[in-house]
Parts: sequence; structure tokens; C-alpha cells
Amino acid sequence: MKEDLAKCLETLQNGGLILYPTDTVWGIGCDATNVDAVKKVYALKNREDSKALICLVANDAMLERTVEQVPDVAWDIIDLATKPTTIIYDQPKGVAKNLIAADNSLAIRIASDDFCRNLIQRFKKPIVSTSANISGAPTPAQFSEIDHRILEGVDYVVNLHREKTNPSPSSIIKLGNDGTVKVIRE
Repeated sequence: MKEDLAKCLETLQNGGLILYPTDTVWGIGCDATNVDAVKKVYALKNREDSKALICLVANDAMLERTVEQVPDVAWDIIDLATKPTTIIYDQPKGVAKNLIAADNSLAIRIASDDFCRNLIQRFKKPIVSTSANISGAPTPAQFSEIDHRILEGVDYVVNLHREKTNPSPSSIIKLGNDGTVKVIRE
């Protein structure tokens, strides 16, 4: 794991893309504060940049640094969630402008996977996490199903958990600073 962490850190710091196992599905990642790196993710996925991406943070403190306000209900959802849960927050800050949705929101998940959490803590910044597929294609349930264009389009591929099958993406809940709660994906 140490070698993978070191290579991922180097790649992220240089504005590159990584392919890595997350607490849900295999993900394409980059520095969430780097506009050019985020553009590379959209280009690789052949995805419109109007479709928002998910961002991973390492802990509560990093979450609080990434949004203007964490609604109280978010802490309850995070504490009670029985599976990885992504929350869409209003008024993100300190991230690449092209990562923020048109309504000034950002989908963020606190990573529960040890490798992801370690990586993000060492990087000291949020990272992008989007499923490792070309836009419109099915999300790969395991490493062996990842399209060759994705494998060839990233700068580093993590060597961990390649045999793991985890077909379940995270739940997604949108929270408004006005108290609204909307389930986007269960």
C-alpha cells in the first residue's frame, strides 16, 4: 500500500489522474482543487462538464473546510448511514470551479475505505471520485470490467483490491442550507 500511496500522491500533485478502489466502485480521481485536472476527468469520461462529479474528503474537519456550512442534519445522516453516503452541499469552497454544479452545490463523501482516507489525509486536499466508466456505459462492478480507454487514459492505476467486487455506488442525498432534504439515489 505504501508504494501505491506514494505514486498516487505524486500523480495528484502533478495534476494527473489516478484509477483507484474506493469505498464503493473503482474510481477515477484527481486533485479536486485543480481546474485542469478536473477537465482531464471530464475528457476521459467523455462527459459533459455540466454533469457534476463527486468529491471525497478524509474526515469531518476537511468536510467543514470544503463547504460554507454543514447543515446539522448532515451529521445525523453521516452517523446513521449503513452504507457509503454522498451528500450534496450548498456553497462549496476551495475546490476547482468546474467541479461545482450550476446551482452552486457539490457532492461530497467522507471516505470510509482505509486506502482512500490515507491518501486524502496525506494529500491534504479533497480528491475527485467518479466511476471508472465512459459516460453512458455501465459502471464496472470489478476491476476486470474497466474499459481499456479508462485504463490507458489515467496516469497511475492502483494495484490494490483488483479482485474485489463491489457493484454498489453510494447513496446520494441533497441537503439545502434552508433545511430541505432530497434523496437522489438510494
